[in-house]
Amino acid sequence: MRKFMKLFKSLLVAPASLGLLAPMAATANEVTINDFNAAEEIAVTNSRVDGLEARLNNFEAGSFSETTTASFSVDTVLGALDGAGDSGDTSLETTSFDFQFNIGLSTSFTGEDSLDIAIDNGSATASTLGGKFGFDTGTALTVDGVTYSFPVGGASMIVGDSTDLSAAFTGACTYSSFTDLTPDDCGTGSSMGASGKGVTAAMGYAFDSGFSMAGGITSGQTDILGDSADALGLNAAYSTDSYGVAVAYVTDDGGTGTDTTFWGLNGYYTFDLASLSVGFETSDDGTTEKSGYFVGLSFPEVGPGSVNIAAATDALYADSETEYLVYEASYAYPVNDSMTITPGIFIQETSGDDLTGVAVKTSFSF
Repeated sequence: MRKFMKLFKSLLVAPASLGLLAPMAATANEVTINDFNAAEEIAVTNSRVDGLEARLNNFEAGSFSETTTASFSVDTVLGALDGAGDSGDTSLETTSFDFQFNIGLSTSFTGEDSLDIAIDNGSATASTLGGKFGFDTGTALTVDGVTYSFPVGGASMIVGDSTDLSAAFTGACTYSSFTDLTPDDCGTGSSMGASGKGVTAAMGYAFDSGFSMAGGITSGQTDILGDSADALGLNAAYSTDSYGVAVAYVTDDGGTGTDTTFWGLNGYYTFDLASLSVGFETSDDGTTEKSGYFVGLSFPEVGPGSVNIAAATDALYADSETEYLVYEASYAYPVNDSMTITPGIFIQETSGDDLTGVAVKTSFSF
């Protein structure tokens, strides 16, 4: 901008300077060369250009907050799926490509708070394979959540729309999932990773000892704490460099008036070469009790990348139901600071032929 203003100033001053060199004929109706003060004209021009530059600088500085940042990510998955699945449909033997695009906007007003907005889009419709990775869908950009966090005493408060109930929870899981088939948060996705349904308020407090506590509540946008879907959750966790454990309790009426209670427990232990993550979750709707589990191993340094291997129930099951498991193995390696490639394989048990998937997931961040 400064170089542009210097060039602009030179272009304005040039005609005045050239006027001194051009021959002029003095007549009674003309201004003579003696009436032209070059220094005065140049000073006036400089003053006007300086004023314009100052106004442009003020406009530029006030356009965006210095604390506002934007982050972007793109995830793609290319792979093949083989197996009939529950439906017995052999058309599931397909090769497909899916993607999602995410934008994160963040700004701070006090240096201790944060206003965050998530914007997503993806493939028009997820393929059968893409559905196993839980990608966002829909070609239009959609606001996926608006969250504001700020300190209250020594605690951290979070409020937002479409914000996870568990936004302030602290889990104890070091495993990085390859597919969406392995339940979130080491098998505790309905408790430790409880999602938001509308308006959410949550608060967490971390003690210096490594112990933390949190709680949250979420309601429908049009009926807060009324007959709409309401959920309440509590969480406690303790973690160190080598191990950690966390427990969460969530009660959710789902808008039906009947509460379903979830309990989740997960933990990790880090060895010299690997980290073991486990999880266990139960649900009780007053009629049926269900449970599920997860076991995962992470090897953080295998060549240039890391290896993750896991087995888990793909849902919560009652004792009388047949459990179906999912297995996955993946190898993630960073090509550079902004790109990671993760090839992997997964097997999903079904009532029909088991599904086997081979895929390459590529993640970009910028």
